[in-house]
Amino acid sequence: MHPKDALRKAYEQELDLVEIAPQAKPPVCKIMDYGKYRYEQQKRERLQKKKQQTVQVKEVRFHPNTDTHDYDFKVRHARGFIEDGNKVKAAVVFRGRQMAHQEFGLELLERMIDDLDDIAIVEKEPNMEGRSMILILAPDKSKSK
Repeated sequence: MHPKDALRKAYEQELDLVEIAPQAKPPVCKIMDYGKYRYEQQKRERLQKKKQQTVQVKEVRFHPNTDTHDYDFKVRHARGFIEDGNKVKAAVVFRGRQMAHQEFGLELLERMIDDLDDIAIVEKEPNMEGRSMILILAPDKSKSK
């Protein structure tokens, strides 16, 4: 159909002439209500965004000399975060002369990996970043089922 005929036909029906496939030979156009089309498209996008799950990174902080009760309490919180589908960033913060004994922090994080290995995988191995030793754990989909 000639473009002028298509425009006239769309004008008579009080609709819009929308180009669907401009790269085709000849270009493909459709007579439709463009406002309604845009509204439905935005509605679909909102629905997809609503179903999308966002993963947050929750942080649990320790010190190298953290006692067993405090450790258990924080690991219990980390377990809850992982079960909710969030990642957990475990940080052992060193102060002053504690920097000379980083093996205590590494030992603490290794113990945490062992305690949470039934529901989590290690995303980032323990390593030093400034005065903190960082470990990142992510939920393991295969183990949580």
